[in-house]
Amino acid sequence: MDEKNIFLAFDYGTTNTGVAVGQKITKSASTLTPLVSKNMIPPWEKIDDLIKAWKPHALVVGVPYQFDDSEFDVTKHAINFISQLEKRYKLPVYPAEERLTTKAARAEIYKRGGYRALQNESVDSDRNI
Repeated sequence: MDEKNIFLAFDYGTTNTGVAVGQKITKSASTLTPLVSKNMIPPWEKIDDLIKAWKPHALVVGVPYQFDDSEFDVTKHAINFISQLEKRYKLPVYPAEERLTTKAARAEIYKRGGYRALQNESVDSDRNI
């Protein structure tokens, strides 16, 4: 597949970071195993492996904001993560505003399996926890 069509997306979190790989032709994405950070430090070796394996054209990072445009505590961390990705990989990194994406993911999980599914599924990927 042409590497110009591949994107890696990160839903940064101080503990878990969701990851997906997408491609432009079909406009589809698939979730990958979430990354686990230690002391709010991303697992750079695993990110290195993802970059080498997928050879993305660009990266996308979700940046959470509240409805009134104020920041969550994690917003500054996500912006810092973008800066680190740019410096480390020399790839374009696109911020993606993500208001209510976690709420939407939880609603979808609940719709599929109710309260029990909410307890057993992760909003960071389509894999069970």
